[in-house]
Amino acid sequence: MTLKLLIALFFLLLGGLGLYHTNKTLPAGISYRGTVSTLQDPILLTDVTRHHVDGTETRDQEIFDEVLRLIGGAEKFILLDMFLYNSTKPEDVTHRPLALQLTDALIARKRARPEIEMVVISDPLNTMYGGSRSPLFETLRQAGIQVVETSLSPMRDSNPAWSSIWRLCCQWLGNDPDGGWMSNALGDRKVTLRSYLALLNFKANHRKLLVVDQGPELRGLVTSANPHDGSSRHSNIGLSFTGDAVADLLRSERAVLAMSGAGTSSVDRWIAIAEGLEAPAEDSSPGARASGSVMVLTESAIRATALDMIDRADSGDRLDLAMFYLSHRGIVESLLAAHSRGARLRVLLDPNNEAFGHAKSGIPNRQVAMELHRAGVSVRWCNTRGEQCHSKLLMLRPEQGDIEILLGSANFTRRNLDDLNLETSVWLAQSQNAPPARKVIHLFNEQWRLGPGNDPVMSLPYEAWADESGIRYWRYRIMEFTGLSTF
Repeated sequence: MTLKLLIALFFLLLGGLGLYHTNKTLPAGISYRGTVSTLQDPILLTDVTRHHVDGTETRDQEIFDEVLRLIGGAEKFILLDMFLYNSTKPEDVTHRPLALQLTDALIARKRARPEIEMVVISDPLNTMYGGSRSPLFETLRQAGIQVVETSLSPMRDSNPAWSSIWRLCCQWLGNDPDGGWMSNALGDRKVTLRSYLALLNFKANHRKLLVVDQGPELRGLVTSANPHDGSSRHSNIGLSFTGDAVADLLRSERAVLAMSGAGTSSVDRWIAIAEGLEAPAEDSSPGARASGSVMVLTESAIRATALDMIDRADSGDRLDLAMFYLSHRGIVESLLAAHSRGARLRVLLDPNNEAFGHAKSGIPNRQVAMELHRAGVSVRWCNTRGEQCHSKLLMLRPEQGDIEILLGSANFTRRNLDDLNLETSVWLAQSQNAPPARKVIHLFNEQWRLGPGNDPVMSLPYEAWADESGIRYWRYRIMEFTGLSTF
C-alpha cells in the first residue's frame, strides 16, 4: 500500500509540475504588443533560391547583406538577437559562412569604435545548453562584446510530458562545457548527456532581429533568417524600418535580457533616446519616408494579429500565406472559415522533406495541406532541393484599401504562437502600390506561378508532395496537442 501511495504521489507531483509550468505567469514584458506607429523608411528584404531546369541554382540574398551593412555603419549601439548562430552545415553543398561573416563584422566594428555598446542575444542551443562552447561566442566576448544566452527556464513548458521529469530530476544538475563525451549535433566538441536531456524540452528563443543607431535615429530589422551556415540557402523574408516602432523592439528585448539575468542599462538608455527622438515631418510626395503603419509583436500577440487578419477576410478578399511550418489548429480552422466565406486563399508551404541533409517525414505541413486541399483551398509546395522555404508570411489583400502584411520569426504552430517560444514579428499596413507591398506581392506571385514547365521552377502542385495517410494526420494532431514534436 505504501509503494502504491508513493507511486501515486510521484505521478501527482509530475502532473502538478506539468500543469503549473504550462500555465504559469509569463515573465514581465514577454508576449508584447507594441503600439501602432507610423512606418518610416521601410525596406523589404528577401532571400530567394531559384532552381533551374538544367540543375543549377541562383541565390538572391539581401537580408544578411543588409545586416552586415547596418553593423558596419553603426556608431554607438548594436543589439542583435538571433536563434541559430553557428557554422554547422551539410558537406555536399557550398554554403555561405554567415556565422563567421557576422562575427567578423561585429568584431571589426567594435575595434573601429571601441566605445560602441553591443549586445548579442542568442539561444542556448548554440552551446548545446551549456554542454559545449561556441567558438564564435567566445571570440565575441574576448573582443569585449556582451553575449547573452537566453534563460529558457522561466518560460512555459511546451513539452510537459518530458519537462515535468526534467524539472524534477535534471535541471538542478547544471552542465559542464568541458565534460562532454557524446557526439555533438552542432559541432565537433563533445557534449554531455545533460545537453540532450535539456534539448528535449523543445523550446527556444526563436527571435531574429537587429537594432542599430543610424545617424540621428535607430533602425530595426526583423526577419525569418538565421546567421547559420546550413541555413544560408534558405528562402527568407525581412523588414527594415525606422521610427517609433524600433523603441518597441528594444522594449521587447529588454524583457529577454531581464528574464536571463543580464544587465539592461544600455537598452534602457537607448529606449529613452528613441522616445526622445523627434518624428520627421510628414511628406506626401512619392517616396516619402512615412509609409503606412507598423506594429511590433511577440509570442501570442502574433497569433492574435494573424487570427484577426484571417477572420476579417471576406468574399473577394485575398489571403496569401507562405509558411515553413503550418500546424496551429486555431489558424487552420480560421483559414477554412475564411475560405467558406469566399475569401480567395493561396497557401504556399515548405514540403518538410529535408533539414540540413536529413530526410523528414513531411509532418506537419503535408497533413495540414491535405485538410486544406480537401476543403477546396489552393495549396502549392515550394520547390526546394536541400534548402528550406523558411519564410513566415501572411498577407491580407482586400478588394479595396491597404494591404496588411505579417512577417518575422514565428511559424504558425502551437509552439511558436502560444507563449512557449520567444518570437518576434511585425505587422504593417500600407498602400498596395508602396514599394515594399509591390515587392512582396511580386515575390509571392512569382513563387506561385512558376511551376513545372517554367525556368526557374519555383513551386510544385499539391499532388507533388500529397500525403493522404490518416495515420500520419492523427500523428500530427497528437504531436501538436502534446508538444512531443520539434515544430
